[in-house]
Amino acid sequence: MMTTAAERIPAGTQVVAQLEVHGTNGAMVHPRGAVGIVARTPAGTESLYLVRFPDGFEASFTRDQLQALKQFKEGMPGAPSTDFDLENAILYRCVVGSRAYGLETEASDTDLRGVFIAPTEMLWSLFGAPEQFEDNEAQTCYWELQKFLVMALKANPNVLECLYSPLCEKVTPLGERLLSIRESFLSQMIFQTFNGYALSQFKKLEQDLRNQGAVRWKHAMHLLRLLLTGAAALRLHRVPVRVEKHRDMLLAVKGGEIPWEEVTRWRQTLHADFERALQETKLPERPDYETVNMFLIRARREHAAS
Repeated sequence: MMTTAAERIPAGTQVVAQLEVHGTNGAMVHPRGAVGIVARTPAGTESLYLVRFPDGFEASFTRDQLQALKQFKEGMPGAPSTDFDLENAILYRCVVGSRAYGLETEASDTDLRGVFIAPTEMLWSLFGAPEQFEDNEAQTCYWELQKFLVMALKANPNVLECLYSPLCEKVTPLGERLLSIRESFLSQMIFQTFNGYALSQFKKLEQDLRNQGAVRWKHAMHLLRLLLTGAAALRLHRVPVRVEKHRDMLLAVKGGEIPWEEVTRWRQTLHADFERALQETKLPERPDYETVNMFLIRARREHAAS
């Protein structure tokens, strides 16, 4: 069955399964008509939507096997008493990727990331709430507040860059409070995550070069950018997302215009500088768990009360 762009279902949409849902053993897990939430949408040549049901079970469906709940008659067995509106649940949304880094070109997409707070009844239920929604075609990803905070405390590069993106699209009052404590997430753990990830990925790129004779130049560029950003974060006590100062060099790497040997030398220089930044930094060894925990508790209480 051919589908058009208008028929596409966004992540976070409640949908009705048009067929029985079976587990790995072949037994029926949910009947036809069960309601779930789209947790991930297909991209490129993919055709399957990942749907999460209220009991936590997840299954994949093609587009013609799903129908949006709002288009389905009310009272269908399995339908929750209230609708979940992802857009209304989003407390913060920003642009990430090349446009946020100052590395955009005419061909660049607009990648969006954000945080949502799940409905209280969903959180209080036996099965909890989805931790993440991914809309691959729309280039968007949203994390539930608690997962976002935990990832930020672990100095996850993607999450820390969200907190410091210069391009914010939506900020609610709760989102503003989140941004007001963003320094609480910064610690020397940045070295472990940023530098450690870049080092391991460069080893894989070198292995690709040996085995396949090719390098993923775009990936190499972003690893160099990660090293630049991480070292600067240790020195500045913030995450400087934009890297225009190195734009020409980074885009040359992305285009495969610089020999791999030169890229390797730059990478080694950046690793050494990152180590110096770690020795010089005034950031604490660990983030401020107490402040972040109190923020989450207060956010949950206020959201439940509202």
